[in-house]
Amino acid sequence: MAKETLTIKDNRTGKTYEVPIQDGSIRTAELRKIKVSDDDFGLLGYDPALMNTASCKSKVTYIDGDNGILRYRGYDIADLADNSNYLETAYLIVKGELPDSQRLKAWTHNIKMHTMVHENIRKFMDGFRYDAHPMGMIMGTVAAMSTFYPDAKDVEDLQSRRLQTRRLIGKLPTISAFAYRQMRGLPFVYPDNELSYTGNFLQMLFKIAGNYTPDPVIERALEVLFILHADHEQNCSANAVRAVGSSLVDPYSAVASGIGALYGPRHGGANEAVVQMLTKIGSVKNVAKAIKSFKSGEDRLMGFGHRIYKAYDPRGKIIKKLADEVFEVTGKNKLIDIALELERIALQDEYFVERRLYPNVDFYTGIIYQAIGFPTTMFPVLFAIPRTSGWLAQWSEMVRDPEQKITRPRQLYIGEDLREYAPIKGRPKPSDREDKVAEVI
Repeated sequence: MAKETLTIKDNRTGKTYEVPIQDGSIRTAELRKIKVSDDDFGLLGYDPALMNTASCKSKVTYIDGDNGILRYRGYDIADLADNSNYLETAYLIVKGELPDSQRLKAWTHNIKMHTMVHENIRKFMDGFRYDAHPMGMIMGTVAAMSTFYPDAKDVEDLQSRRLQTRRLIGKLPTISAFAYRQMRGLPFVYPDNELSYTGNFLQMLFKIAGNYTPDPVIERALEVLFILHADHEQNCSANAVRAVGSSLVDPYSAVASGIGALYGPRHGGANEAVVQMLTKIGSVKNVAKAIKSFKSGEDRLMGFGHRIYKAYDPRGKIIKKLADEVFEVTGKNKLIDIALELERIALQDEYFVERRLYPNVDFYTGIIYQAIGFPTTMFPVLFAIPRTSGWLAQWSEMVRDPEQKITRPRQLYIGEDLREYAPIKGRPKPSDREDKVAEVI
């Protein structure tokens, strides 16, 4: 019978080492045993961007990128998008199972009980400039919330974790809507808990005067988009939440770090880049020319390809269908024809097929958000709201994992060896190389 081990021979010394394999991985700490001498630190694994390093064990989300599979707690994303709503999916992600009717009712009530924010938080947000980016506003506000809830510091207490989870999922739409209204110079609209989670968010965004009734198609579309964005395994922002949370800081500070990671154009800003690309193309007749510029490297094709998926992003298929439903209400976004033609040509072009470049979740979401009436600066905010449940599930899992310690990666030091300090008067002029280092810093 084959042994579940890996045999490594160190050609420097001629020694061999047997390393256990578990769940398709080895513990890199085992490499420390591979030494040239007794005072050698031992071998390290070098993995920039953690592209082939598992930093945790998780039960939250399963992704098979080669086959285009995404599941939350074992449930296929398409099944959830067709049959669930966001709060039910959030319950599943946070607690591990779908709720029965009684538990879903209690969960929904508990979330809605926390949609209001302290008036001082409203005043805090009022201090941002009118042209402040909404992601900066919600990142700063969520971090500030840690000062309003000192009980959140007891992260190892189950009841405290549950309470902070309800608070954060409940308050993120309110804070996000306030950021939008601040940006537009409009008075803040308070939550209406008679409405659904997404319906309430829409009325806080768009209500002007009198009663506001969200369009059911737009409301449902937002539910589906929130479901699709609720979690995505160990991405940049989830890793940030886990890494910062490993210090046992409160969840508001940890989630604020996730928002900060999502703020970057390589993460939460990707769908905005797609809209900018399609706008630049301008017309269906220009798509063929654009394809040539992508292949030559003159321009970048946005919304195609993914670090994980080497097949069609399963979320992209759902969103493409959703776009047609939204356009029945909003009117057709002129960018959709450009997007469809771009997808049609790219999926037939050998250059893109060989590289397994398929549309990802960002390719159509921006077009839908734009049709609903969101400015591009709100796109990453619409990502952050639903991702809060995923971040909190990842954070809670990390806190409860006995193997997790404070995150502290190793480095390979490639700098200078020991040097003596020289007084400034007798110090030699810095070399060109050192000047370039200073410029980088």
